[in-house]
Amino acid sequence: MKPVLQVALDLMQLNRSIAIAHEAVDGGADWIEIGTPLLKSEGSEVIRAMRKEFPEKKIIADTKTMDVGGFEVEIMAKAGANIITVLGLANDSTISEAVSAGRKYGAEIMVDMINVPDRVKRSKEVEKLGVSYICLHMGIDSQMKGEEPPMAILKTIINETSIPVAVAGGITAETAGGFIEAGVYDIIIGGGIIKAANVKEATSTIKSAMAGHIVSSVISKKYTEEGLFEAFSSVSTCNISDAFHKKGIIFGLHPYIKHGERMVGRALTVQTANGDWAKPVEAIDRAKDGDIIVIDVGGAPVAVWGELASNSAMNMGVKGVVIDGAIRDIDNIEELGFPAFARTAVPCAGEPKGYGGIGIEIKIGGEIVHTGDWIVGDENGLIVIPKEVAVEIANRAVDVHERENRTREEIRRGSTLSKVNELAKWEPVK
Repeated sequence: MKPVLQVALDLMQLNRSIAIAHEAVDGGADWIEIGTPLLKSEGSEVIRAMRKEFPEKKIIADTKTMDVGGFEVEIMAKAGANIITVLGLANDSTISEAVSAGRKYGAEIMVDMINVPDRVKRSKEVEKLGVSYICLHMGIDSQMKGEEPPMAILKTIINETSIPVAVAGGITAETAGGFIEAGVYDIIIGGGIIKAANVKEATSTIKSAMAGHIVSSVISKKYTEEGLFEAFSSVSTCNISDAFHKKGIIFGLHPYIKHGERMVGRALTVQTANGDWAKPVEAIDRAKDGDIIVIDVGGAPVAVWGELASNSAMNMGVKGVVIDGAIRDIDNIEELGFPAFARTAVPCAGEPKGYGGIGIEIKIGGEIVHTGDWIVGDENGLIVIPKEVAVEIANRAVDVHERENRTREEIRRGSTLSKVNELAKWEPVK
């Protein structure tokens, strides 16, 4: 069987989904999936709408059914779905009922193995229950943590079962070809297509990759620990704030930063007293390339940092300084191009007395900061991302950025922000 490309419409609005689906089909998409968010948002009517728009295409209803398998399959099949998904975690009787209802109403069943502990064993079991497809699915929340579909398990499932296997979860043009080589029949891609400014081009690129051509994705990859500097450098603090649900914002500090510049790096924390610049300057010698020195002075008004410290820091590869207190020599620091954030700028500096510490937990602008946490600053403000969640927040921020790019493209084509998001439709019922 020739492999197929399934576009997953994981959106909220029907009209947007139809427009994007047309672009994807023009680019070569074979199957159209009504993603779970869209199905919950619009109900089974979205299946009817898509069937009317694409009478010759296979329509997949991603119901992720866990119970009442027969009834949910009946609803989706009667609305026009060709394939309905059931969770591998569901009871055998639920899957059997879904298969029986599918045969009655002319639909096939795909079992989604998301979060199934032993996916090889379960794949063999559901094959015996009569399902038509097995889907190895890495959920979006898992993708954001940098996880990828396990290729070894995938190959085992393909070798030890006889029904077509689908794979979903963070697939790009760079990785699609590898899944085809492994024997995957159905490549399922959502964000890699629907977030693209040019959906047709993105789809066509992925189809070329599936045919064995070496191509580059028009949508970004998922990032791991090694790629965090690149990831955070590609997004704004606004994107990060949206992804982090408004957490991590450091309030009250002024950006002394060039227009369009972005400060990104890992925190090296310093605690000191009013005007005592000893520990901040000593921290420069301990800093690693790519660090940002973050200084807690408790908002005190005498400067603990200036132009000479900035010059020294630049020599060590330090990417910027954050001071919950005062800074001086701002004119010279800005000429150096050294990013700085401080509560205030003053002409006076104190004396090096050596109070405080380096590398300890501090509090800046209301936020706790540890050495190793990520600091991102731009003209919009300053934000700290704890190192424990940095990979997830970086990927979520990139996702926010890409979705905004798609919205921006729709506005460029003549829509408005309100129309794109169908705001009036989603206002609370009065």
